Amino acid sequence: MMRTADCSSRVRAAALLAMLVIASGCGYSRTAIVPEAMVEKAAIAGIPHARFWGDQLPPWFHDSLVAMHDQLAAAFTDEEMRLPSNYLVISGGGEDGAFAAGILNGWTASGTRPPFLVVTGISTGALIAPFAFAGPEYDETLHRLYTSVSTRDIAAERSTLSMLYSDSMADSAPLRALIEQYVDADLIAAIARKSEEGRRLFVGTTNLDAERPVIWDITEIAASGAPGSLDLIRNVLLASASIPGVFPPVYIDVEVDGKRYREMHVDGGATHQLFLYPAALDWRQAAKDLELDGRHRLYIIRNGFIDPVWEVVRPTLSSIGFRAIHSLIRTQARGDLYRLYLGAQRDGIEYYLAHMPKSFVRKPTEDFDRDYMTALYRLGYDSAVGGVEWKREPPGFHAPAVQWPEPKQP
Repeated sequence: MMRTADCSSRVRAAALLAMLVIASGCGYSRTAIVPEAMVEKAAIAGIPHARFWGDQLPPWFHDSLVAMHDQLAAAFTDEEMRLPSNYLVISGGGEDGAFAAGILNGWTASGTRPPFLVVTGISTGALIAPFAFAGPEYDETLHRLYTSVSTRDIAAERSTLSMLYSDSMADSAPLRALIEQYVDADLIAAIARKSEEGRRLFVGTTNLDAERPVIWDITEIAASGAPGSLDLIRNVLLASASIPGVFPPVYIDVEVDGKRYREMHVDGGATHQLFLYPAALDWRQAAKDLELDGRHRLYIIRNGFIDPVWEVVRPTLSSIGFRAIHSLIRTQARGDLYRLYLGAQRDGIEYYLAHMPKSFVRKPTEDFDRDYMTALYRLGYDSAVGGVEWKREPPGFHAPAVQWPEPKQP
């Protein structure tokens, strides 16, 4: 997210709010919108299992589980199937993604970084996830992405006049170019090879018309070989990091009964800050079906602070608005951490959480301050080399010491 402490961002926000009032009756329109009655049938042409809703299991979930089982059985021995299964969840956080990049690279340097069965990401986490999933050979790419870029590599600011007739404060063309540079055919091929082992990479966006989270199976898309699959993955990654109002939404082509439509997708953080799988999934049973007989470990990297951060709020529209949004995002992340914890407790998964410490007090001078990101990367790296202090519970939570008796059978 854009920094609340950035003055220019606040000025742009105030200007935008004023222009929204003026422009509210200007009659902006869209074409090829998926009709509400057909939303459930909309799919990616040639890749029917490319994505599903983040708040419910897809009707073809069982078939997907069978395919994953067959891939795991072909790739691993019975002894390997009894090893721990590791899951990595990476949150949003804009330039604070340098924290996760540092942890991953330091984890590699420590010699203790495990292979991951499932990796998920939202927003900046979505940009990190493909490289984390593909493996340590992409560590240097992560290092460059989160220590050498600046604001101008991410966004091009629009003029005040152009914002009046636009869908965002900034143009995300620089970010799109960055994604196209690093998310190339070689990376997609590496992701496809991982999918053949039964591993899965998921990225979250938000379908703004439906107000629902969408989970994209990047491994399915990468392995499909369908025309345009590389461009689709790039669009999904861009959409996941497209903060509504700051960056333009990303339009993704879908089909319903042979007719083409365009869905509007924005930052996955509009619906979730972190996710692993829909709450309806009983992973304990799914793991049995997959014949994964080892322990299950969930590693969560939260690119941001967990506890409230004191800041004097000026009595202005932009200051109050940005502070409220910042609070909303932070508390949403806490809620997601609780949701993941309760799901892990239910499904027999060990819970490990890392987040930015309050001791990191450095402030950025712009939205993507290179020096700030380098310092944060180094913090994550050094903490991982020395052994990450993974928290076993979400913030403010303490599991009861008592063991509840089993309910009596009627």
